[in-house]
Amino acid sequence: MSTLVREAAVARLPRDLHPVAWWVWAIGLAAYASFTTNPLLLLLLVGVAAVVVAARRGEQPWARAFRLYVGLALFIVATRVLFRVLLGAVPGHVLVDLPEIPLPEWVLGIRLLGPLTREALLAGLYDGMRLGVIVICVGAANALANPKRLLRSLPPALYEIGTAVVVAVTVLPQLAESVQRVRAAQRLRAGATGRVKRLRRFLVPVLEDALERSMALAAGMDTRGYGRTAGVPVATRRVTSALMLVSLVGLCAGVYAVLDGTTPGWLAASMLVLGVGAAAVGLRLAGRRVTRTVYRPDRWRWPEVVVALSGVLVAAAGWWVARDQVPVAFPGVSAAPEVTLTALAGVLVGLVPAVAAPVPSSSLVPEEAVA
Repeated sequence: MSTLVREAAVARLPRDLHPVAWWVWAIGLAAYASFTTNPLLLLLLVGVAAVVVAARRGEQPWARAFRLYVGLALFIVATRVLFRVLLGAVPGHVLVDLPEIPLPEWVLGIRLLGPLTREALLAGLYDGMRLGVIVICVGAANALANPKRLLRSLPPALYEIGTAVVVAVTVLPQLAESVQRVRAAQRLRAGATGRVKRLRRFLVPVLEDALERSMALAAGMDTRGYGRTAGVPVATRRVTSALMLVSLVGLCAGVYAVLDGTTPGWLAASMLVLGVGAAAVGLRLAGRRVTRTVYRPDRWRWPEVVVALSGVLVAAAGWWVARDQVPVAFPGVSAAPEVTLTALAGVLVGLVPAVAAPVPSSSLVPEEAVA
């Protein structure tokens, strides 16, 4: 009993949570957002993600990129609404009677401008909010999870693909760090006050810093043997390719059978199990080509389980609401959206990591870390 209590206490000490747990949580929030267009639930998801990020993000450079994802989400919403204004043809209550631009006869079904209705505006807003919330959820995971530790947690067969994905995901955090560093340096120097000259003095150092980071990353990847594989027999490579092909066919057929209501359930389940099993064996065999070691691998403790489980519960709640409470998940544009207690509770489960996850070690001052 004392050993369990000690392990539970150690798990609550200031440390960085396993990155896979943060990504499972964020994917759960994004899955809920994909199951609904209710603006109230989408705004609540944004609030949940923002609270968790504010409570459990560290002081690393990537932790400051959350606001960039929020700005990107706002841009997506504005773009979606703008396209509805330009190409919308939804009948309803006219808000602004814009002049319609005539188009050629071969462009059928497309109308440029014309009367702007409330229904078209709300439809564009709902669609844009759903995509924007998904982007914010990805930004929350990127602000909370250490991308380098995430790369260490990937299977060996996905190491090269994972490296490319991690490099792509960390572009915005690195740009945020470069922007803050350049702004801090420019405040200490006197220079041009014109708007164009200030922009040039700001963009050139940021782009130069991004280029230097890219060159340093390429040199580091080459030094660590990126892309070099171990010798594997020809028979093993053929078996691996066959397993991956079988897994791809099985997964595609299983997903189609699940989406098709006329297909028997046992057939859909068997095809999914076949595809997942073949993919697991194929990844295991493909991992023999990559020879790498991991120094001090991350342990999976009970806070990681709680955080990941909260994301799974949020996704399950979103799926249930979309299936059994369709008017709540997909409200019409002619009436005010409604929410139920079940839908709210499913979103609020995402707040559990703000309490269950340990405080990141990078957010402590040196005296607290020593203590």
